Amino acid sequence: MSTFKVTQLRRFVFSFYMSGIMSLLMSGIITLINTGLAEGFLMRWGPAFGVAWGVAFPLVTFIAPLAGKLADKTMEKVFKAG
Repeated sequence: MSTFKVTQLRRFVFSFYMSGIMSLLMSGIITLINTGLAEGFLMRWGPAFGVAWGVAFPLVTFIAPLAGKLADKTMEKVFKAG
């Protein structure tokens, strides 16, 4: 497999895990804040997580390269100033 294909696959796998973990945590926290730890919490959290991950995964897939470039530019400025 070429280096390019491995890099592309890694970006896809990274996006899958990153969006899943962040969606799980954020949907849980927001559900907890909005409804409390009352009966049926998990039944409310599950659908919220599904929607969040469904939105987050494609966004992370396309936004991660931009975020990486912005981080690189920021680091260049930090190290040029120092």
